[in-house]
Amino acid sequence: MTASQHQQPQLPGSSAVEVGEGSAAWVRAEQVARTSYGRLVALLAESTGDLEMAEDCLADAFARALRVWPRDGVPQKPEAWLLTVARNRGRDLFRSAPVRSSVPLDPEAVEGISPALEPIDPEAIPDRRLALLFVCAHPAIDPGIRAPLMLQTVLGFEAREIARAFVLPPATMAQRLVRAKRRIRDARIPFVLPERSQMAGRLTVVLEAVYGAYSIDWDGISGRLPRAGMAAEAHYLAVTLAHLLEQEPEAWGLAALISLSRARAPARLDGSAFVPLEDQDPARWDLDLVGEGERYLRRAARFGRIGRFQLEAAIQSVHCARATSGETDWNALGRLYSGLLAVAPTLGARVAYATTVARLKGAAAGLEALDGIEDPRIDRFQPAWAARAHLLAEAGRLEEARRAYDRAIRLTVDPAVRHYLERRREEAA
Repeated sequence: MTASQHQQPQLPGSSAVEVGEGSAAWVRAEQVARTSYGRLVALLAESTGDLEMAEDCLADAFARALRVWPRDGVPQKPEAWLLTVARNRGRDLFRSAPVRSSVPLDPEAVEGISPALEPIDPEAIPDRRLALLFVCAHPAIDPGIRAPLMLQTVLGFEAREIARAFVLPPATMAQRLVRAKRRIRDARIPFVLPERSQMAGRLTVVLEAVYGAYSIDWDGISGRLPRAGMAAEAHYLAVTLAHLLEQEPEAWGLAALISLSRARAPARLDGSAFVPLEDQDPARWDLDLVGEGERYLRRAARFGRIGRFQLEAAIQSVHCARATSGETDWNALGRLYSGLLAVAPTLGARVAYATTVARLKGAAAGLEALDGIEDPRIDRFQPAWAARAHLLAEAGRLEEARRAYDRAIRLTVDPAVRHYLERRREEAA
């Protein structure tokens, strides 16, 4: 298996062997893949700078774990077990470098390697994920692929999930990711945290990648319900970055944004049914996370340097204020979105602004704002079609609303959201 063929699956290596999906060993291996994949890749790649080889070795280690763990039991420190097997695999590959490009990897070749011979405790090693995040943001890497690269190598998302988030064909995204990894290897970019003076220049894309990891699940882009593990991981990375770069208000802004957004997660589903924000019961929101987010936002504000993540966090703060006021301050949201569009006119922000305009001035004004978005990606952007469908229905243009709902439903991969849109379409019939 070559790195170009291996786009990290949900459980690396699981397709190569027969596994007892749902067994205790399989569940533990999947948990490790979700929570420690980026850390293990970073540890494996830091000595060679070869991300592709690190991912291949780790995939082999997972494949072996899925054969050995059900038989022998899950080791006490599964991350250490995987790291040792992967490192031994990398050592063997390195020794056979002249034939590496023409001979496929043989999982059976590592059966005789005993992890116990070379115990490694990754918990005793400082977290290398932050260094790897800044490696992916190196100026030698194409700016357009930096955030997707972080999402895959550090945070473990598949190329198809990332492609959907960036509204690109999966094959295009996969090719770009492979080229970027080879660029890191060939340019010998060091796996170290940059100097503080260099760090600031790479910070924006690092923050975008961490938020992207959170947003992929939150928006249902991955096709699964939000995973507590990944949301917590993105939250942890954001807070860690904020403390590491304590003088960077946007780092605190991202920590605030994720905290405030996560606070509403418990109310996002009623059983298995999706509940839109305006219909959520604030009593189900996590007020501790709301308080945490507000503290981070106040800390960011002290620097007097406003930015995208602070504005997005402030928007979340306005929504969370409904827990105490019982109302949503749409005028405040309109002002904040206007400010956000001035500094970061992303496609998502423009669509959200249009829905806010609709609340302030009516559905026709919201539709006019949507029509004013000149971005070819909007045809493949599910939130834009969902918003258009809702506003057309509100304006009484039911036939157009049904067609827009059809388009939004085809673009939706989250089953709960799809069911919600189907129900709204029926109501427009």
